[in-house]
Amino acid sequence: MTTDTPARATGPAATDPGRFLAQSGLQRLEAIATGRQPLSPMLQVLEVAFHAWAEGHVEMRALPRARFHNFMNMVHGGWALTLLDTSTGLASLSTLLPGEFAPTLETSVKFVRPIVEGTGELRVFGDVVSRGRRVVTLEGRIEDASGKIYAHGTSSCLISSRRG
Repeated sequence: MTTDTPARATGPAATDPGRFLAQSGLQRLEAIATGRQPLSPMLQVLEVAFHAWAEGHVEMRALPRARFHNFMNMVHGGWALTLLDTSTGLASLSTLLPGEFAPTLETSVKFVRPIVEGTGELRVFGDVVSRGRRVVTLEGRIEDASGKIYAHGTSSCLISSRRG
């Protein structure tokens, strides 16, 4: 699904976690992306807007701001790493069955060029490479509107489930 309207609902991330977890991962992702489920506090801090999502894929938009700068007047690498961890985690979520969740097992990022407030809107992608029975392997990247890459990386998530 694609949207140009950012999801901006605020509030607790999951007012009824059991009901939320009972949905498929793609249903959960769609609820977050369309604003039917409030954004988590971290997504509110990152100020992301969802652009497109499907099983195994998520695309968000983010605008680097001075409030994310480090002491060298560049956007802190942790901002980019968090965006990549978030996009790959959400792509992983889109593949899950009801009752499953998949926290990040590891994330590795390569920073290609500095991000500054004037960089402009960035596109953040997360894509599933492989979805096994217990592990989801993913790739992510951050690029500008012309396709110039600012950071890219890999991630893996460990699939678990809640039992009654």
